[in-house]
Amino acid sequence: MNKREEAQAMLSKAKAKEKRTKILTFSIATAALLAIAVPTAVVLSGAARDKAAYETAAKAPIDGVQTFKIASANHTEAPVSYPQSPGVGGDHYPVWQNCGIYPNPIQETAGIHSLEHGAVWISYDGISEDELKVLNDVVGKRTYMLLSPFPGQGAKIKLSAWGEQLSVDTPDDPRIAAFIKKYRQGPQTPEPGASCVGGIG
Repeated sequence: MNKREEAQAMLSKAKAKEKRTKILTFSIATAALLAIAVPTAVVLSGAARDKAAYETAAKAPIDGVQTFKIASANHTEAPVSYPQSPGVGGDHYPVWQNCGIYPNPIQETAGIHSLEHGAVWISYDGISEDELKVLNDVVGKRTYMLLSPFPGQGAKIKLSAWGEQLSVDTPDDPRIAAFIKKYRQGPQTPEPGASCVGGIG
């Protein structure tokens, strides 16, 4: 084999090696992309299912929820008498109650201002320490949630949103989660996204 033939043979080997390297690199890259794409697609499809389930739950009626027409929503520092206990809307204090967990009763008119901003207020009367612990866990660190006692409300546990109210007897009632899912920052909210911090408390 002369030098020219040797050079051509070496060039052919180099090209073949380069081709194998490109194929290998492409295969590795494709496998890597599939490894990312498949779980991502699964996560996205799971998120889509969760969103669909949320929207279905939000549209479904919840047994026992009472809906009230709210005639006005003016700011006032004067005492207000509400037809519900606690109230679910109407004229209210100019400053809202900071969302969170309160061991003592809160100012009703300030709590209703929080409902105007999309909060769900869980109030209770005459429940055990164990039941209160469950409600504390339900609220946790969630935003747009209030938890406080409300003496004389006429039920052990009430969930209130603007214009909506539900009474339950136990903190493990599945309607609690459904109510929160449907009404926390729900479509009934007059001022969705308005702050639930920086107020009273």
